[in-house]
Amino acid sequence: MKYGKLICLSLLMAVKAGTVMGQTDSLRVENDSITWDQELEGIEVKAQRQLIKQEIDRIGYDVQADEESKTQTVMDMLRKVPMVTVDGDDNIKVKGNSNFKIYKNGHYDPNLSKNAKEIFKSMPASMVKRIEVITDPGAREDAEGVDAILNIVMVDGSKFDGVTGVFNLYYNSLNHPNLYTSLTGQIGKLLLSGNYGYGGMSSRETENKGDVERTFLQTGNRLLSHREGSNPGGIHFGDINASYDIDSLNLLSASFGGYFYKLNVKGDGRESLYDATNTPLYSYNNHYWMPGYSHQSWNGRLDFEHKTRRKGELLTLSYMLALTRQHTDQENEYTDLIDAPFPYTNSLQKERERFTEHTFQIDWLRPLGKGHQLEIGAKYIDRNNNSHNTQSYGGVLPEANSEFEHTTRVMAGYADYIYNKDKWSARAGLRYEFSYMRGCYPDGSGETFRHRLSDWVPQASLKYQITDAQSLKLNYTTSINRPGISYLNPAVIVSPTIIQSGNPELTSSHSQRISLAYMYVGKQLTLQLAPGYQFSNGGIASIQTAEGDIRYLTYDNIQRYRRATFEQYVQWRPFETTTLVFNNTARYEHYENPNLGYRNFGWSDNYYVSLTQKLPWRLQLSLSAYGKIGHNPSNVYYMQHSWYGYYASLQRSFLKDDRLTVRLMTNDPFDRYTKYCDEAVNGDFRDLGTSYNRGRQFAISVSFRFGSLKASVKKAERTIENDDVVGGITKGN
Repeated sequence: MKYGKLICLSLLMAVKAGTVMGQTDSLRVENDSITWDQELEGIEVKAQRQLIKQEIDRIGYDVQADEESKTQTVMDMLRKVPMVTVDGDDNIKVKGNSNFKIYKNGHYDPNLSKNAKEIFKSMPASMVKRIEVITDPGAREDAEGVDAILNIVMVDGSKFDGVTGVFNLYYNSLNHPNLYTSLTGQIGKLLLSGNYGYGGMSSRETENKGDVERTFLQTGNRLLSHREGSNPGGIHFGDINASYDIDSLNLLSASFGGYFYKLNVKGDGRESLYDATNTPLYSYNNHYWMPGYSHQSWNGRLDFEHKTRRKGELLTLSYMLALTRQHTDQENEYTDLIDAPFPYTNSLQKERERFTEHTFQIDWLRPLGKGHQLEIGAKYIDRNNNSHNTQSYGGVLPEANSEFEHTTRVMAGYADYIYNKDKWSARAGLRYEFSYMRGCYPDGSGETFRHRLSDWVPQASLKYQITDAQSLKLNYTTSINRPGISYLNPAVIVSPTIIQSGNPELTSSHSQRISLAYMYVGKQLTLQLAPGYQFSNGGIASIQTAEGDIRYLTYDNIQRYRRATFEQYVQWRPFETTTLVFNNTARYEHYENPNLGYRNFGWSDNYYVSLTQKLPWRLQLSLSAYGKIGHNPSNVYYMQHSWYGYYASLQRSFLKDDRLTVRLMTNDPFDRYTKYCDEAVNGDFRDLGTSYNRGRQFAISVSFRFGSLKASVKKAERTIENDDVVGGITKGN
């Protein structure tokens, strides 16, 4: 009788929570007993896992809980994540800007950070467990110089059955092929995974053109510039990951990967200078090409993780090696010269840059009791930059030769305290960094210099869970930016209209941010409202001047920056088959150079809105619009104007478990080019510039999954992240 009553109560709960299939007209519930006249065909309980979760330092999007993850790519999933926007060119922004780093399984991944566009639009979302936006990094990451961190948590598990893999092929009407493939397997306690990808860039896809009208205030002369060019080429990327379970308490993991690309940059331009009465002063044509432009970056990592018998206690030892090599050979040929202000007809610039970094780190995480947790650690970085530049001018002028070496050593320690009890969560941390910087000139062109810097980096967060659906969080963070080799290199690069060089005396700069975030997570509506304020003094900024009709460009620690933002995210499901997403960041920015008395400020709103609709015959339609409204400054000199774009896709999946997915896509189908405008509002000159990138394109992608994914290579929960450098060697087009 006792067991029968339990069964009846279980059925009663199922009936209340779900839907009883078959005829239920005669079903009666009386005094905890159930009576029916017909046999039930079955019980279906409908429930939806919460897609979005907010923690003290991050917002997580549960990719596996999203049904569309079986058929879409990681790039598609990113469009649904709060504080992340993706335009039709697959350019990713977090919290309204591109100043962010990408982690994989909790640690910095240089390959993903520098090649996110190529990898994410090829990687199936079924390989990802969760996407996290670490909005307020703790003391462990605080000094790393980014506004936010995008953490990609891969699917994990403890058992593996056979071999699994994915294959994705993409091609668009601008002759851009994209390939991605991965394979995962297990040998005893050893888990192995590897992936490889290739992206091709055609002349049609990379076609660009632009015009600039520049007026020099000192002379009153007006320079008209026109350019047209492209940069076809290809990029190869991949990595290998391995983990070995020594025993239940010890894990050893390793990875090695990177990317390589080579571009055939080429183009034509025309420069014409007129005086204030519109009388021609000089003109010439310029044909340029870069036959030897290549870039490669490789990184290896080794982590040892030890868990103690105390639940939650973790010790991690990590080492990371990062290598970057960049070669640039640019040739210029000048024709149709009329009173040109230079004596040569061709020039050749060769640049070789090398970056090597060794990082050692130890992290210890220890629970102190119920609701209390302490994390402490230390890091040592040895970073070396080498640059060699040569310039020749057809034998007319002497050859210029410049060598520069720069070393940075960083020793850091941190402590982070986390508290969780009932509806309250808190986090407070402090980081100390000592930096030693040394620059020297092997060619003897300058004197060796040294800098020693000490930085304290505090942070704090407080979160209150108002109800199960609502939360409120207050946060304060500090970050550091250090100059990279391209900002530091003193080599003087000369062209007919501009002379530029780096500044070896640059030092690190601090940025501080205060934010408040309200979040509501309901069954049909998810809402986040997040006002914030960021400020910095002594920031690294470009210094642009003009003497006569020549521009001069360098860098200095002179910038004062203020930014007020209001971030908004809305996801609404009015029907079971319809999803609307609105993601935007409204901001006011103020740049100032107090030495020169320059100020530049303005309002803008970066927005993304999308509609996803499930259609009959298992079709799915996606429509989106994105862009920027208003005028925002990019620095103390330039103001950027509004732009827009739009995107549509239609897809269908086939075979068992939707293993095969075919998608048709289009971007800006009614506009051949995407137009961007900016203007110079401060300095010794005034600019009005317009540029055009290739817009309209149509594409098809095919994705196939095989095998049974029940695990992925394990990664240490704590490891190395170095994200503090600005103006270093980066990927470019």
